[in-house]
Amino acid sequence: MRHGLGDARALDSFVGLPGESIDGLADVTYWGKDQDDAHARFGGERTPRYEVEGPYGRLDLPVHEAQEFASQLQSWSADGPRTGLVVSVDAHTHFHPLDRPGQTHPLLAGQIEIDGCQVLGLCWDPGDHSMRHHGERAWNQVYAVTLEQRGNTTLLRWTIPAEEEPE
Repeated sequence: MRHGLGDARALDSFVGLPGESIDGLADVTYWGKDQDDAHARFGGERTPRYEVEGPYGRLDLPVHEAQEFASQLQSWSADGPRTGLVVSVDAHTHFHPLDRPGQTHPLLAGQIEIDGCQVLGLCWDPGDHSMRHHGERAWNQVYAVTLEQRGNTTLLRWTIPAEEEPE
């Protein structure tokens, strides 16, 4: 789960996962039992995923080429006795430029500019934060965040209300 911290104007302009590509590009990844056979036939490279070897894929394709490549993989899988291939096409929304640098950052953090404002993205486990306190935009909850300069580093602070005890 990726969480964005930034100016409200930038967050209101944020294009999330189900949105249209912001740069006309998309990524195709594929994995599963038949991934090695698919890789031998269609190629692609391993994609980075949080300190482990990720699925095969092709990154930064024009959207129509990504959809065509995914269609070829799906047709190949459907034509044979192969049932072990999952194919994903992910349009480049704001999620992706936040996610990519975070995949190799020790704190799973990435930063981009949206609508003239810096946005910090964090890929933390849902159990660590917003799932407990419903801090998502969908819940109409936005918590104030401050960034404080401390020497050569920046400190991120925010306050989350205490968890309520079940009745």
